[in-house]
Amino acid sequence: MCHNEYHDKIKSGQIKGPEDFKPPKRAKPYRDAAFMGIMRWTLLERLKAANPDLEVVNTYGYLTKNKRIELNLAKEHSNDAHCIAGNLNAKPLKLCLYLKKIRRHNRQIHQFNFIKGHKRKSNQTDHMVGGFCLFDKVKFEGQDCLITGRRKSGSFVLKT
Repeated sequence: MCHNEYHDKIKSGQIKGPEDFKPPKRAKPYRDAAFMGIMRWTLLERLKAANPDLEVVNTYGYLTKNKRIELNLAKEHSNDAHCIAGNLNAKPLKLCLYLKKIRRHNRQIHQFNFIKGHKRKSNQTDHMVGGFCLFDKVKFEGQDCLITGRRKSGSFVLKT
């Protein structure tokens, strides 16, 4: 809506004040997509510079999808990796290992309340506490548990 239309709607009584006016929604910015596009090429150039004897090749999702459809494979990460690898005659293994990246610390680096001297208290604990770290598998009272939280005092939060 242009500015003149806004004044016309005020005169006609459709808009009584600024609280009735709803500006048009703006499109989502494409900052993330632009960043990834730039980072892809930067990463490729750095890999090539660090490993000149290693063949580094860029690929696109539509090429991977086309190969997957040709081979009649389901949409899975392992099948995508098989298609990206380039050796389409190789038979995929039945066993596939999945690794999950887990956090090492809290995302909140500092606590909100300040201590004396207007310094912020750290909210991070050591990576290893009492020889254990996050998501270690332990046996507690005959039951397998995961450590999902730890304290500097040595106590842990366990979940089955």
